[in-house]
Amino acid sequence: MSKRFAIIACSVVLIAALVGGTIGRSRRFRYSAPASSAVSYTQADDIEKDYNEAIEAISGRYAGEIDYEKATQAAIQGMLSTLDPHSMYFPYNEFRKLREDQDSRFYGIGVTIVQHRDGVYIQSAVEGTPAGRLGLRYGDRILEVDGKDARDWTSEQVSKNVRGGRGEPVTLKVDRAGAEAALSFTIIRDSVPLPSIRNAYMLRPGTGYVGLTGGFQSTSDEELREAIGKLRKDGMRQLVLDMRGNPGGLLNQAIDVASEFLPRGQVVVSVRGRTEYSDPIVYKSSGSDPEDVPLVVLINRGTASASEIVAGAIQDHGRGLIVGETSFGKGLVQHVFQLPFNTGLTLTTARYYTPYGRSLQRDYSSGSLYDYYTRHDEEPTKPQPAGSPSKSGDSPLAQASPTPHPQSGPAVKTAAGRVFYGGGGITPDIDIKALTFSPQRNRIAEAAFQFTRQLAAGLVPGLEAYKVDKVQYGRNPKAGEYLINDRVLEAFRNFVRTDTESQLTTARLDADLDFVKLRLREEIVTAGFSNDAGARVLLDSDPQVLRALEALPDAKRLAESVRTGTSQS
Repeated sequence: MSKRFAIIACSVVLIAALVGGTIGRSRRFRYSAPASSAVSYTQADDIEKDYNEAIEAISGRYAGEIDYEKATQAAIQGMLSTLDPHSMYFPYNEFRKLREDQDSRFYGIGVTIVQHRDGVYIQSAVEGTPAGRLGLRYGDRILEVDGKDARDWTSEQVSKNVRGGRGEPVTLKVDRAGAEAALSFTIIRDSVPLPSIRNAYMLRPGTGYVGLTGGFQSTSDEELREAIGKLRKDGMRQLVLDMRGNPGGLLNQAIDVASEFLPRGQVVVSVRGRTEYSDPIVYKSSGSDPEDVPLVVLINRGTASASEIVAGAIQDHGRGLIVGETSFGKGLVQHVFQLPFNTGLTLTTARYYTPYGRSLQRDYSSGSLYDYYTRHDEEPTKPQPAGSPSKSGDSPLAQASPTPHPQSGPAVKTAAGRVFYGGGGITPDIDIKALTFSPQRNRIAEAAFQFTRQLAAGLVPGLEAYKVDKVQYGRNPKAGEYLINDRVLEAFRNFVRTDTESQLTTARLDADLDFVKLRLREEIVTAGFSNDAGARVLLDSDPQVLRALEALPDAKRLAESVRTGTSQS
């Protein structure tokens, strides 16, 4: 086992040395030593020699038992963590999941799960999957997985234990509202789709919506073309492309997606390696017949990497308007390396830049992962430069630039003379916050789920018509179906009166009644028509989506001004 440890660890050290070797002239690997005997590493052989001696000392003299696998993982991850926040080591199971995500599918049972106050519940089964065929449904609480008590597990633990090899069985025991005893399901794992596009439909007459929120995987561009084709047949004349929460993924898919909207030959992104000798690689649009509909792109704090490449290209070229909140700010490119024993790592090998040269990578020099992943949520904006237009009243066409933020890079002039700043993600043309969630609203949402679990099971007196006997996939509720009327609201108030864990009062419900109605409607539609239909309920009232609809005429004028070469005013 110690030999395996040495082989893996040394092979990774050598990989790192080779990657860093071309920049060895200006950056050396160092370790702390007494002032009287300061030493610096200058060659890969020096690193390997010290490393091998350390392994020999640990293996031969450590007083306790050595978990070589754990030590290997810690050694590799410790080395990578000195580089940047996105160079990471992946043990076997996590590396397999990374590969599955990139392939747009995995092997499991096909359910969406969600963590609630007293355990993990099924929110929706995916149509055509093993779980969907066997009838697992909204509100089923997961009690056991293969005989192991899962009542105190997190959703991540449940997911890890439910996934497995294709054709292998997994047994779930669930608590179902209205059932006298726990139900047991033995499910044969199979391929489960993991699409990039989670929702695509006509948001309004003539206006299409595409939710490209599931990352950039091997099928992303194909999914987008198919979704747009269907929307075109439904009369789409303008489009809202939602990339909120999209964590990124494959670079080539980001280029292909951007090519769906940019004329052939326009730059999508450039990638520059980590040495001064590497020439930038410029990727251009390959779109021979790009979509010309007015376009608004939605982004937020969770929009990162490949999705920022698409948003940056659209914004730089003035092809559409960006609405929402400042994106994450990940401008580093990783390559995936497979290591012995089917583990792997992602290593940053380059930076990417928008068509007009903006680097969007946020500062990570503090070395704190907590600061890196959370601090940007609290960043205040700088005062606008003198002469910059106000965000509140002016048309987006009149705005020379979004407000720069801390650590902003230099100003970059883009299409139609607009000015943007790098160094901190994509700043939207129109900044608008998402629907806010307070502790009070979180309690309302939790109570709404627990109530709807009873409602969908037909257990609420007088509201038996809301019982869900079978999920109706692929459609939305008709007018009059599952309405949140006064009878439903009064039943919910009665539920809250007896639900001591919710810490709610009827007065608090009535003070936020619109939100109460929204959450109840979303929950019962999810139970009756699946997760996608429930998400559409929220989208119809989403403040960022509503602002995107208002911005579509300005997006059209911006694209026309760029095409004709006229300036904004």
